[in-house]
Formats: sequence, C-alpha cells, structure tokens
Amino acid sequence: MIDVVATTPGLYPLPDWAKDDLSDLKGHQKHDLIDGDEDAAVADAYADVRADFVADQRDAGLDRIVEGQGRWDDMLAHPLTVQEAVETGGIVRYYDNNNFYRDPRVVADLDASGDVAAELDAAADLLDDGDALQAVLPGPYTLADLATDDHYGDEAEFLDAVGDFLAGEVEAFPAHETLFLLEPSYVTNAPGEDLNELASKAIDRVAGATDADVVVQTYWEAFEETAYAHLMDADVDAVGFDFVAADREANLECINELGTADDIALGLVDGQNTLVEDPETVAERVEWVHDQIPAQAFDTTYVTPNTETFYLPVNKHQAKLSVLAEAAEIAAADAAETEVEA
Repeated sequence: MIDVVATTPGLYPLPDWAKDDLSDLKGHQKHDLIDGDEDAAVADAYADVRADFVADQRDAGLDRIVEGQGRWDDMLAHPLTVQEAVETGGIVRYYDNNNFYRDPRVVADLDASGDVAAELDAAADLLDDGDALQAVLPGPYTLADLATDDHYGDEAEFLDAVGDFLAGEVEAFPAHETLFLLEPSYVTNAPGEDLNELASKAIDRVAGATDADVVVQTYWEAFEETAYAHLMDADVDAVGFDFVAADREANLECINELGTADDIALGLVDGQNTLVEDPETVAERVEWVHDQIPAQAFDTTYVTPNTETFYLPVNKHQAKLSVLAEAAEIAAADAAETEVEA
C-alpha cells in the first residue's frame, strides 16, 4: 500500500506579533539563541513562535512536524552564521527572490555546535504522543554554495568540511522520523564535473549520521542529468522534485531514465504564491506523477510545498498546511482503492 505523507520543508513565515515583538526587543537586527548576550525575552519570543508553528501543523493534520526555523533570519545559511568559525559578511540576495541573508564567511575550522539540535529538542518537548518530528537542514552542497570560504582555500576541501560539519550537527539531534536536506543549489547551480562525486558523498555522509528516513529536497529548477546520476549514488530514502516551478518533463526524464530512490517527495503546492490550492487538485497531481513513472511503485510519497513557505502571509501559509494534509488523505485513499481494483 502506498504511504502518502503530508509535510513541509520548514522555514515558516514569522507571525506578525513576533515581527513586532522581536523588533522592539532587539532592534532591526535579531540575535540568535547561541549568542551569549541574548536577552531572555528574545529567547522567550522565539519559544512562543515555535509553539505557534507546532500548533499550526498539528491543527492542520500534517504527518510530520518541523520546528519551523523561526530563528533562521539568514534562511538556509543560518547553521553557519551562528558558528564561532564564521564571520557574517555583507547582505546577499537569496537566489532570485526579494529576500536576503548575511554572507557567512568561514574563517576557521568548522565544528558542530548543537545549535539546530537545541531547536529540535525544544520542538520535541511540544509534541504529543503520535506526533512525528521532522528535522530540516540545508544540504551540504547548498550550504557550501551559499557561503564564502576564507579558510580552507579549496572548493572540494570546503565542501568536504561542510559535509563533516552537518553530519556532526545531525549526530546531536534528538530522535526524529525524517530528515529533509534542502538542496536548491543542486539544481540552480549544479555541482559540475569536478564536484559531482564529492557532493553526492557529502550528502551520503550527512544521511549516514541519522537512522531517520532522509529526503534530499530540491526546488525551483529541474536536475541536470549528470548531477542527478551522481546523486543516485548517495544512500538516501527519497529525492524531492519541484513540480510547480521546475520543468516537469525534465524531472520525469531523470526519474524514468536513471531511476530514483524507493520513496519520492513531490513539491506540488506553491510555496510562493498566495493562491490556495484545492486539496482534490493536489491529490490528482500526486496520481498524475505516479502515472508518469510506470516502472516504479513508491513505498512512501511525501507531499510538500515546492519551496519554503517563508514568502507567504501567515494565513495563506496556514491554509496551505491544511491543503497538504487533506490532499495526502485523498491521495492515499485513491491509491488504496486502485490497489483493491487491481
């Protein structure tokens, strides 16, 4: 029987009250919980944000609950920007969006700090029996791509160090059902011949640091065939494909020609558009993708937004969480009915 799981890649929009409160508490530059000079009131505000994020997901009925990454002002660069070995440089545009992050400039050997693990510990404390925690991290290739190396001096050595750093972070995580490694750079700025094998090995190393199911989630564009072929060497449970913004046929060509993992993640809800999809339509998209991949029956299909929902107004974000949960239920029921008829 096909297992259809409703989840998200995290990075949620801050509630309006939190934007106002944090601005008042710390001015326009928020500090991170790892900073020794952080005010307890700021930590409390982030804790309240986390509680809101968890409650929203539970109310929507998602199958996996993420921490929400309310503290990640620097988006996917965050796990580096809070490290002692990193200095934050100037403001950089986040891919092609009207969002920005502080350039993390690595100036010394990277070492895991437990920053993300502390967030996940706090999220785990909010879960009820039966809830399933999902961890979220940038993938090693994307994190290296977003950063500036002012220490290692070699692109391959730097990527290798980032992979080791993320694996160390994962080793400190509390028990979690799933780990999403977010790898938009893998498709927007593919590794290239000199880094293809190393990028795959770095992902494999991070995935090997957890017993959870690991999903490599890409978005915005489709895979280049060579990069995808190398990624298939990594021991991950699922690869995620953007079926909203990316070239669908290119995605399907990679899957049908080169195969994919036993599970699959489908970006089917628009994480950047305020139009709220109909659950039945999203469920039909799940069936359509399955129909386009006749040679493979997936054990688990993750149904997600195609990108982070950070870009959305909070009410639209919340509405799309419910759409995901309803669509997954419909898709699972439809798949079960098809199996019975067969």
